[in-house]
Amino acid sequence: MAASISNTLISLSKTHEATFRSSTQTRLFSTPPSSLTQNQKSTIKLIARNNSSFSSIGELEREQQEHEAMHHISRKANSEEHQRLPNVTDVWREIHGENDWAGLLDPMDPTLRQELIRYGEMAQACYDAFDFDPFSKYCGSCRFTRRNFFSSLGMSHHGYNVTRYLYATANINLPNFFKQSRWSKMWSKHANWAGYVAVSDDTTTNRLGRRDITIAWRGTVTHLEWVADLMDFLKPISSNSIPCPDQTVKVESGFLELYTDKEQNCGYCKYSAREQILTEVKRLLDMYSNEELSITITGHSLGSALAILSAYDIVETGLNVMGDSRAVPVCVLSFSGPRVGNVRFKERLETLGVKVLRVVNVHDVVPKSPGFLFNEQSPPSVMKLAEALPWSYSHVGVELALDHKNSPFLNPNADAVCAHNLEALLHLLDGYHGKGQRFVLASGRDPALVNKACDFLKDHYLVPPNWRQDENKGMIRGKDGRWMQPERPKLDDHPEDMHHHLSQLGLASSDI
Repeated sequence: MAASISNTLISLSKTHEATFRSSTQTRLFSTPPSSLTQNQKSTIKLIARNNSSFSSIGELEREQQEHEAMHHISRKANSEEHQRLPNVTDVWREIHGENDWAGLLDPMDPTLRQELIRYGEMAQACYDAFDFDPFSKYCGSCRFTRRNFFSSLGMSHHGYNVTRYLYATANINLPNFFKQSRWSKMWSKHANWAGYVAVSDDTTTNRLGRRDITIAWRGTVTHLEWVADLMDFLKPISSNSIPCPDQTVKVESGFLELYTDKEQNCGYCKYSAREQILTEVKRLLDMYSNEELSITITGHSLGSALAILSAYDIVETGLNVMGDSRAVPVCVLSFSGPRVGNVRFKERLETLGVKVLRVVNVHDVVPKSPGFLFNEQSPPSVMKLAEALPWSYSHVGVELALDHKNSPFLNPNADAVCAHNLEALLHLLDGYHGKGQRFVLASGRDPALVNKACDFLKDHYLVPPNWRQDENKGMIRGKDGRWMQPERPKLDDHPEDMHHHLSQLGLASSDI
C-alpha cells in the first residue's frame, strides 16, 4: 500500500510539474522583459532554482510558492508599466481617431490599447447585465437599475454614470438577438433591453481631457446563427426617414429596421431606438454645452452595426454641431462587427468625418458578412459592376486585425463561436504589440475572463468554460423557507420630456 501511495504521489507530482512548467513559461510571456528590474529577474532565478532534495509533496509546495511569486512580480511589473502611460488629456483627439489612428496601431500605442480595452469592457457590460435566462420572467431585460448599473458589475472605477437605457422592439426577425421569457407573466412582451447611454463623471472627465458621452449597444454573444437571420438586402438609408442627400447610400435592411422600428403599444419601445438615442444625446450636449465634449459609440457583433448606424445618424442630422458651430467629434470603436452598408455608405461616413476603428479576430466569420460575394476585397472592376446589386457591401473605417493563434493561452482549435467572443478579443488586445511581435499581456488582464461565456482557454489553466452564472439561477429563499424568483425594481422607460426633445429635433410627428 505504501509503495502504491508513493507511486501515486510521484505520478501526481510529475503531472503537476509539467502543467506548472507550461503555465510558468506562458506567464513569462505576460510580463514584458523590459518591465522587470534586475532584482525581479534575480528573484525569478532564485525561486525557479531546482532543489532535488525536496520530497514529492515538498515539490508541490515549492511549485505553488513559485507560482505565487511569479504572479506577484508580474502584477508589480504591469502596474509600473501602467504608471508610465501618458496622460489621456494630452492625446485624446489622436486616440479618438482625429488622424485615423495613423502610427498608433503598429506598433500598438499603449494609451490606445488601454482605451480600447476600457470601451470594450463597457460593451461587454451589456452582456454581463443582460438577462438571457428564458426561465426568468425578466428575460430580455437588464438585471440592474440604471443608477446601480456600473456598481452592480464592479465597474464603478470606470467613472461613468448611466443616463438612459435603450430598448428595441422584438418585432424584428432576429431571434438570436431578442430573448423572451417562457412564462406567460413577463416584464414586456415586445421589448428587449439593447444598451445604454452614459456620461463621464467629473473625475474621469478631468483624466480624459473632455466630457465623454458613451453609447454602448448590446450585440449577440452565444450564437453565430444571427448572421443567417439577416435579410442580406441593402435598402436606401433614407427610406426609414433618416436624412441622406444621396439615395444610393444603402445599409442592410435588418439593421435599419432594428434601429428605427417601434411598437406603440409597448411602454419601453413606443419610441424607436433612433429616437431614444438622438433625444438623449441632444439633452446631454445641451447640459454640457460649455465643456469640451466627445461622443464615443461602442458595440460588439450586431451592436457594432447599430453603433455605426447611430454615429452616421448623429452626424448626418447635425446633432453634434453646437450653437457656437463647434463640431463634437464622433468616434465608433467596433468589436467583431459585420459589414453595414454599401460603398456609398462608406464614402458618406468618410465625408461626414465619422471615425471608425474596427477590432476583429481574423478567424471570426461575422466581420466577413454580409457580402460574402461582393465586398471591399473584390477587384475594383468587379465592385463597379456589382455596385447596384443589393448584396454589395463594404467595410468602413480602419481595421485592427488580431489573431487568436498568437496567444499562448488560447486553444487554437476551439469552436468557431469562440473566435467571436468579446472577452477573447479584449485578451488579444492586451497582448498585441504590433505585427510580428511577441504576445505579451500589457496590463495583466486576467485570462480567466476569456472563459466567462465560452470554452477557449487551454485546459491546463484549469478554468472551467462558461463559468459566469447567477447564484441559484437567481432564486432566493423567502421568509417562509420557500424558493422563489424575487421581484426586481421597474426599469426606467422614457423621460417625461421626451416629446419636447423630439419636437426640438423635428421628429415629434415622424412616422419612424
